Amino acid sequence: MANLRPVVISGPSGCGKSTLLNILFKNYKDAFGFSVSHTSRSPREGEIDGQHYNFSTREQMRKEIQEGKFIEHAEFSENLYGTSKKAVEDVLENKICILDIEEQGVRSIKASHLDALFVFVKPPSIDELRNRLVKRGTETEEAIEKRMATAKSAIEFSQTPGVYDLIVVNDNLQHAYEELETFLTEKIEPLKDMRTPLEADQAQTGQCMLL
Repeated sequence: MANLRPVVISGPSGCGKSTLLNILFKNYKDAFGFSVSHTSRSPREGEIDGQHYNFSTREQMRKEIQEGKFIEHAEFSENLYGTSKKAVEDVLENKICILDIEEQGVRSIKASHLDALFVFVKPPSIDELRNRLVKRGTETEEAIEKRMATAKSAIEFSQTPGVYDLIVVNDNLQHAYEELETFLTEKIEPLKDMRTPLEADQAQTGQCMLL
């Protein structure tokens, strides 16, 4: 697995990329591993250290960034986020590494030695994206506006030729997932023999979830 290319999944908050990744992981239980990002923000209710994020302090992350231990890092809402080299290497020991990275991180990884596949998950429209974020009910209006500004920038960046290998418009969950799966099985040959048969097709059904 260490010789297989990592997969970078990017897209604005609310586009549904977490839902697509959950289906992918169910359908290929032994193939993929998730690179857990670091962040300096405090855990939210229900978040587990080492599973959702590697929670750290701003000072510790700054120190490790200066020491060259991170592939990419970015700042959002006064919090640091980043992907450490160790987090990727740990996954690559026996699985294909999946990285969930925002625009700044994509720019950094494109300029790094990491020979990754890049996928962008695009919402049906900016208005639909805003509706999804509002329906969550987890963020203030100010936070939503910040996310919308970030989303518009990410979507504009995705249109730059050569940045992404695949752009998936998530207006229908099943179709979006099928497009993603087809792309990955074409680019990563061993995946064709690694699909989990049990309940795999059931995992593809349903409407686009709010994640």
